[in-house]
Amino acid sequence: MPDIQRLTTADADFWPRLEALTAWEGVADEVVTATVREILMEVRQRGDDALLEYTYRFDRLDAACAGDLEIPADRLQAALAALPAAQHVALVTAAARIRAYAERQRQESWTFTEADGTVLGQQVTPLDRVGLYVPGGKAAYPSSVLMNAIPAKVAGVPEVVMVVPAPAGELNELVLAAAAVADVDRVFTIGGAQAIAALAYGTSTVPRVDKIVGPGNVYVAAAKRQVFGTVGIDMIAGPSEILVVCDGLTNPDWIAMDLFSQAEHDEDAQPILISPDAAFLERVLARIKQLLPGMERQDIIKASLNQRAALIQVRDWDEAAQVVNFIAPEHLELSVEQPEEFLPLIRHAGAIFMGRHTPEALGDYCAGPNHVLPTSRTARFSSPLGVYDFQKRSSVIYCSPAGATTLGRTASILARGEGLTAHARSAELRISTD
Repeated sequence: MPDIQRLTTADADFWPRLEALTAWEGVADEVVTATVREILMEVRQRGDDALLEYTYRFDRLDAACAGDLEIPADRLQAALAALPAAQHVALVTAAARIRAYAERQRQESWTFTEADGTVLGQQVTPLDRVGLYVPGGKAAYPSSVLMNAIPAKVAGVPEVVMVVPAPAGELNELVLAAAAVADVDRVFTIGGAQAIAALAYGTSTVPRVDKIVGPGNVYVAAAKRQVFGTVGIDMIAGPSEILVVCDGLTNPDWIAMDLFSQAEHDEDAQPILISPDAAFLERVLARIKQLLPGMERQDIIKASLNQRAALIQVRDWDEAAQVVNFIAPEHLELSVEQPEEFLPLIRHAGAIFMGRHTPEALGDYCAGPNHVLPTSRTARFSSPLGVYDFQKRSSVIYCSPAGATTLGRTASILARGEGLTAHARSAELRISTD
């Protein structure tokens, strides 16, 4: 049976224990870092030849040439057409909801004109090309395809390039179908650090992108970290997290399963329950013990519960909010009678699920908001992936003659104060003497 940590805010050592529980060091070790550095260098220097060698070495995929690594567009459409009806409907429904939500995030260019004719504004433009990494093989992550590709397309990105490993040539049909639904432009059967290298630096076959998004293993994460600056990245994600705040009136089975839903991702996932009701925490723990043996991924869930889970008793809702804001969870469920009253107390959370009938799992697939969220307390300063991550903003400045005179005088004074006389004279030359 799982051995879940019990914490209470009444204990003197509560905050140090909570900090230790939520600490996460996601830095790759020296061996991984060195391996990834070598792969990046080889692909950057030797292009397709290195890409083919690594694909054969790590994925046992023997391609005659790099062109064979690309999946034709008609193959994606065939995968979509061959889906069972229920899967087809679910995929299209989820895509439509994600797209509808993303449409509301799209930013537009704007300007305003001052009294002297000076025009200031902001021009919003999409990135030219984006790379999407999708885990492959037996694992199926069609939801990741939708969540990453659709916002890019809504932003107006002309070309989305997807990479997905195909161990021994094995492809997941649902992932390919999702690429078709999300209007992905090109798909390559490459994975690992070599795929990140190809996207970051480009090869004769794989085009260089401006930003790389999508989840991956420790090698992929390390590669994204090392190519950042050459290209943009979405984030370096840690293990999945769920924090449930409950008033003690929700069905304990629901809460137990919500905790399981994130614990089953991997052994390092972090499920936490907060409640002022000590008896309710005991009821949930009892249901966890009863339900766990029937879970298909019970070994992973149990490891997560033993290593990083917690049941936290608080004295009141203000304390509960304080704990939430400290943890800054990836997923926050407010399983309480009136979640809208608790919401204003929350400052840090990736996604907030309101009420008893809103499990986090809906957000993973089809609610609409993006499931790519900040982890490891980074919700203190980061936001969910969105359309805005695929748009750039350029400042627009137009000075009328009168505006150049007014601003020129101010700029001249400040520039000379900094000792930058060329700046000052550049501004002064445009000052009208009329």
